[in-house]
Amino acid sequence: MYVDHLQLVDFRNYEHVELPLTPGVTIFVGQNGQGKTNLVEAVDYLATLGSHRVASDTPLVRAGAEQAIIRGRVRAGSEDERAVIIELEINPGRANRAQLNRSPVPRPREILGLVRTVLFAPDDLAIVKGDPAGRRRFLDDLVVTRWPRMAGVRGEYDRVLRQRNTLLKSLAGQRRSRSKQRDDPYAESTLEVWDDQLAKVGADLLRARLDTLAALMPHTTTAYAEIAPANNQTRAEYRTSLPGLSEITAPPSREELADRIRTALTEARTDELTRGVSLVGPHRDDVALSLGELPAKGYASHGESWSYALALKIGAFHLLRADGIEPILILDDVFAELDTVRRERLATSIVSAEQLLVTAAVGADVPETLAGTTWYVTAGSVSETTT
Repeated sequence: MYVDHLQLVDFRNYEHVELPLTPGVTIFVGQNGQGKTNLVEAVDYLATLGSHRVASDTPLVRAGAEQAIIRGRVRAGSEDERAVIIELEINPGRANRAQLNRSPVPRPREILGLVRTVLFAPDDLAIVKGDPAGRRRFLDDLVVTRWPRMAGVRGEYDRVLRQRNTLLKSLAGQRRSRSKQRDDPYAESTLEVWDDQLAKVGADLLRARLDTLAALMPHTTTAYAEIAPANNQTRAEYRTSLPGLSEITAPPSREELADRIRTALTEARTDELTRGVSLVGPHRDDVALSLGELPAKGYASHGESWSYALALKIGAFHLLRADGIEPILILDDVFAELDTVRRERLATSIVSAEQLLVTAAVGADVPETLAGTTWYVTAGSVSETTT
């Protein structure tokens, strides 16, 4: 899978740019703030419908413009195969729109799976050193990349959780109010309905996470050993809000997980009604990452943390390949943080990617092993020569 043509209109600092791309290695060289990351961000947006840098779409639209357009031509294999043209229209404050081969689709989410990417950027250091939310997001993004239908499950879980939290907050307020002497039986029965929905969709998401983490870590261990020559034993433990789950050797079925969530919700009912928030479910979980015998967070050095985060992304790349998916691999400003040995080891492990997009402030930071097409980026202008 690769993108062979990228067009941007009013995206970030690009008023208009058209860029032919090829399989193999493409390197974007430019100083910070010139727009090289914006190009790979656009390719990743085609795959994920989101930015790895910002939570809102507003910064993606060039200052003074009302909307941005990303258009990519995607091929699943050889140049002889029919290309698919994907167009995304980004409309801050309004619904985004998508077209497939020039025809509108009802919802942008329907194009998920046509492009698959694995992107590593400096902010991904937070997977190792940051809060649990970053690790959950990394795992959920990989789940959706493996099984695009899970985007709907993920969205439904967020919707149910919001509705349930709103109800819990209301019930907690009633309990604190002196004017209310009794609980509202209708609201209590409504809460049971939300409990059941949270259990069902949460079990689907949790099972996908458990399966994905178990499949990911062998690839991550190999990737870390290829990058780092010493102290390279990586482990991960999924820590859930469900009592007793960590003692189970094989992942439970979705039905069993749903039952466990329902039971845990019942047991937490009093605390939830007091605090007005959902205390049980995948939104409370974490992944404990270890390096050697110690937790990576708080004990690993900056270089080890960087290598670990990178190994998780390279592991994800190889997991998708094992699934029969050939993702586009994107490395954004990676090599400047690595010493010469780790640069070469990393380059050797990824050079076989069908399409590899690399950004660098200094072209010499990219190992010669990754020789390919080089584009120079200056103030939103892209050319094959320096300016």
